[in-house]
Amino acid sequence: MRINLSLKLAVTITVVLLPAMGLMSWSLLKKHEQMATAQVEQQAKALFKQVVLTRRWVAEHGGVFIEKLPWVEANPYLRNSTITDMAGRRYVKENPAMVTKQLSRYAEREQLYIFHITSLKMLNPENAPDEFEMRALQDFEANRKTEASSIETIGPAVYYRYIAPLFVERSCLECHGKQGYTVGNVRGAISVSIPMDHVRSMIDAERRFLIAGMSVISLFLIAILFLAARRIVITPIKKIQDQMARFAGASAHDPVLIATGDEIEDLSRQFRTMARDIREYNDCLQQKIDAATHELAEQNEALVRSYHAKSDFIAKTSHELRTPLTSIKGAMDYLSVKLRQRGEGSDDVHIFFEMIKKNAERLIRLVNTILDFERINLGAFEMHFRDVNLRDVFHEVAAGFLPLATQKNVVINVDAAEVTACVDEDRIKQVLTNLLSNALNFSRESSHITVTLENLNGEVRAAVQDTGSGVPESEREVIFKQFYTRDVKDGTGLGLAICKGIVEAHGGSIGVETAEGGGSRFWFHIPASRKEQVHDGKETSCR
Repeated sequence: MRINLSLKLAVTITVVLLPAMGLMSWSLLKKHEQMATAQVEQQAKALFKQVVLTRRWVAEHGGVFIEKLPWVEANPYLRNSTITDMAGRRYVKENPAMVTKQLSRYAEREQLYIFHITSLKMLNPENAPDEFEMRALQDFEANRKTEASSIETIGPAVYYRYIAPLFVERSCLECHGKQGYTVGNVRGAISVSIPMDHVRSMIDAERRFLIAGMSVISLFLIAILFLAARRIVITPIKKIQDQMARFAGASAHDPVLIATGDEIEDLSRQFRTMARDIREYNDCLQQKIDAATHELAEQNEALVRSYHAKSDFIAKTSHELRTPLTSIKGAMDYLSVKLRQRGEGSDDVHIFFEMIKKNAERLIRLVNTILDFERINLGAFEMHFRDVNLRDVFHEVAAGFLPLATQKNVVINVDAAEVTACVDEDRIKQVLTNLLSNALNFSRESSHITVTLENLNGEVRAAVQDTGSGVPESEREVIFKQFYTRDVKDGTGLGLAICKGIVEAHGGSIGVETAEGGGSRFWFHIPASRKEQVHDGKETSCR
């Protein structure tokens, strides 16, 4: 899949920038959350110190007395906790613990914070520690910690909880000396619980603001970086690409220098130089090609004229030779018959007459073969198409080879279906004769040759199969070329080339393959019908 450079650049910038901005946002949010938590922690510590100072002031002044109002209850854990002044007003004594509780109740009503005094040896059941306070008190008494904090959910709200120990001072012994404390002992602890709802709301708002801001900044940076990269890199490269395309399209104009003042300008300059060099080299090369082409065309025309003249000379010469050779053969036949009728002549004379006759016949065949081949090359091969029963033709040709086959003890089997096709009967006989002649030449004695014929989907398929040595695969491409011979003493090397020309003139194809069980299988395929064909400028058709 092809992805253009602009999309790659946009994806790269997005992939790099978004994680970086996301990581930065996460770091800022974490830092902000830590700062908010630290602020709450400082607030809790300040409140703890304020409470401790308040308790110390109350303890050092022997407690404080408040007027006994209807909703004020006396401290049951203090002796002489109630006094009456001269005017008859009653006052209740409050120790540090009670003052701390009163302040905690006020703060809790205002939803500010919560104080809780706790101890492992409490006098007031209300001072019983919860799980967080219990762990902290144990750590304080074991000197493992000097303070502890935690964020917990209490009811529907979330609180930041801070706890630190309370140490026994001299002013504390008045109330707690009976419990065996001495100055410096851990008496208990005060836990401060500050609501985190406001802090969490502030953090959430900050998170939303930061995410929105970072998203806008990210999109802005992506757009700016993409547009800048497009202007600085992609657009100049696109211009160079367009110039290359025009140059590849054989543009006559020189490429324009892309002035960017950087490496892209250097690339453009190099391309312009290269384009000029290539155009000059191409012009020079084109001149040489034109000259060579003109020279080759002249030589080719001369060769064609020479070839046609040679072929025409051979064709005319062969044609002229055929007539006297035929006359010589006829005369030799006549003289041979007369000598036998009169009983004249010796056996040597008859033998020489037969030798002359056979060589004359061979010379006639050679002349006819050369004449046919040259006519094929000249395109003057005459074809006379008509509807022919090929089954009869194949049996007729096979019957003509029976004497030669009998001498070699070779059986010719003809498996021919009833097939009628539009062909040149004489030329098809010539093809089949050449193929059967080759099959007999290469067949071993006491073997067999199979000739097949069928019509398959409007195509005539014929084959001649022998049991000879076969044709090597390396020779199958050249066997149908002119003057190719293979282990044939009197062969011209034109028989199969003529067969190929005749079959192709019928609009078919010819070939050879290895037969089952060894030997060769020569086949040819031609169309069964020819609606209209043109030969030598004349239209011929089968009816």
